[in-house]
Amino acid sequence: MKALLCKKHGPPESLVLEEVPDLVPGPGEVVIAVHAAAANFPDTLIIENKYQFKPPLPFSPGGEVAGTIVAVGEGVVDHAVGDPVIGSCGWGGFAEQVKVPVRKLQRLPAGVAMDLAASLIMTYGTTHYALTDRAQLQPGETLLVLGAAGGTGLSAIELGKLAGARVIAAASSDERLALCKRLGRCAAWPGRAGCW
Repeated sequence: MKALLCKKHGPPESLVLEEVPDLVPGPGEVVIAVHAAAANFPDTLIIENKYQFKPPLPFSPGGEVAGTIVAVGEGVVDHAVGDPVIGSCGWGGFAEQVKVPVRKLQRLPAGVAMDLAASLIMTYGTTHYALTDRAQLQPGETLLVLGAAGGTGLSAIELGKLAGARVIAAASSDERLALCKRLGRCAAWPGRAGCW
């Protein structure tokens, strides 16, 4: 299989594409044929050796994937070869295959595109936790989203709207504000946007 590898810490340009052995699942693991993998800010930090998790070199970055199970390890009973899933792997996702413990998998509902599903865990998971557990956002409240055109910001706009909040999006350029406006009914003026 092919994998994008970090063989020495550095910027994304230092990654190399190489052929590596196919994966074999261990107990409680599955191997996923990766159809899509999300690129997130922690991926950049991890390849620069600036993240809290430091996998041994060489490794493939990519912390969240969507794909189809191609092999199951001993003791795996709730998942089978052919199941479409999303998985949180921490790293390893920028490859044709990745090994993931079953506790870090979710079945992919029918009709959900894999390219969209691959980006749900980090951005939407982070935002959901922030808005529900930490902020305890309630319908009718106002949510100000700074840096609203990034992955977490865009998910905050969507989840804030779903929670019934009035969402105000702030971004640094008209182009970024236009992206925010596409997610909701927005009013904009130079350098500012309000979405509700």
